[in-house]
Amino acid sequence: LELHPEKTKIVYCKDDDRPDGYAQTSFDFLGYTFRPRRSKNHWGKYFINFTPAISNKAAKTIRQTSRGWNWPLRSDKQLEDLARMFNPIILGWINYYGRYYKSALYPTLKCLERRLVMWATRKYKRLRNHQRRGAQWLNCIAQKQPTLFAHWRLLYALAGQ
Repeated sequence: LELHPEKTKIVYCKDDDRPDGYAQTSFDFLGYTFRPRRSKNHWGKYFINFTPAISNKAAKTIRQTSRGWNWPLRSDKQLEDLARMFNPIILGWINYYGRYYKSALYPTLKCLERRLVMWATRKYKRLRNHQRRGAQWLNCIAQKQPTLFAHWRLLYALAGQ
């Protein structure tokens, strides 16, 4: 049996009960990064806990995958068509990576939202070359139909809309 030196390492699981320092305090496993993070207990008090969240590598893969979908070039599709095409994949990402420390997933979901804005500014002439107008238009749609895209349930529920 031979151990891989980069994949096999001893990691110090730092939290409030173990405040000492160590060279390795995080590791990646199955698309998650396990490291010390701030958590909230039952009484609303914050503490440091060793918890998983989406890894940078997994977030990068999601962004690259969504870039490969060529949102702006799909101007022949309606918003509902895009939702039908991509919701199963987005929902799978949310269900898998959003299980632990969901807030670490929000920047990646906002990247999907920016891709939708790019699609809207390319599809509709009145929004062309106006990213802010495209974002406002999409925001209005999201308020009227918050369940159209899977990631809207998280992003717009977060904003209290």
